[in-house]
Amino acid sequence: MSEVHVDVEGRTLKLSNLEKVLYPATGTTKGEVLDYYARIAPVLLPHLAGRPVTRIRWPHGVQTMSFFEKNAPAGTPSWVRTAEVPTTGSRGPSRHGDTLVFPIVEDLATLMWMVNLAALELHVHQWTVDDSGEPLGADRLVVDLDPGEPAGLHECCQVALHARKALSARGLDARPVTSGSKGLHLYADLSSYLPSDEVSGVAKEVAEELASTHPALITATMTKARRRGKVFIDWSQNAGSKTTISPYSLRGRDRPTVATPLTWEEVEAGAEDELGLEQFSMGEVLQRVEDHGDLFAAE
Repeated sequence: MSEVHVDVEGRTLKLSNLEKVLYPATGTTKGEVLDYYARIAPVLLPHLAGRPVTRIRWPHGVQTMSFFEKNAPAGTPSWVRTAEVPTTGSRGPSRHGDTLVFPIVEDLATLMWMVNLAALELHVHQWTVDDSGEPLGADRLVVDLDPGEPAGLHECCQVALHARKALSARGLDARPVTSGSKGLHLYADLSSYLPSDEVSGVAKEVAEELASTHPALITATMTKARRRGKVFIDWSQNAGSKTTISPYSLRGRDRPTVATPLTWEEVEAGAEDELGLEQFSMGEVLQRVEDHGDLFAAE
């Protein structure tokens, strides 16, 4: 097993198996994945800050089994910040029952340590913890636009424009992000911390309103049989126990696609043209950040 020792912001990390292919369809290696995360870190880390991170790991590449990991694993370095939080319910972290010890990813060394464990996908809650690890309420709302075949990203862009108006009518300014998988996510910052179930209620209201006014295009029902050819607005991602892929995270798909912040002009182009928007690769995302900066950053 090949290993290299590197200094990352004063921390010595042992990186292993850099030549291992994690994405066989493109030949993308673990070393290239680490390079992507190191280069995207300046725009990724601010959006992970204060958020417990659930990882999906593919130790032997995306063609094999993956597993979710919430708790910090055995052997976690002592310098990795963790937060012990109660297990979550619909309202967010509760004060009863078991606890989870999540890693908090706020520096490059922690990010590199995590990715070296083949954590390709980084998922976060819509609530945060404070500097002492105390859970706070949700500070943003998310809606997940999930297309049912044969609907795709084109239809998601159409729905995103409707959802943008519905959220704006509630004083919420939405920002679009590709999911890196099939659909789109829309995020809106909240003016204050709110209970997760209250945020879920707003998202559900938007989803049901749009499903009522655009029934041929949109559904707010999770039932798979009722989603064919429509876009499911998944409002449940705001539940305290749920997580959503972080902007700029890789996905464990056939290709190394990324959850990518967009401009609304790109969404409009995708709504007009069936081929106007596709999911982005990690190389394309790095170029986008170089050209446009962090499109997910709040203005």
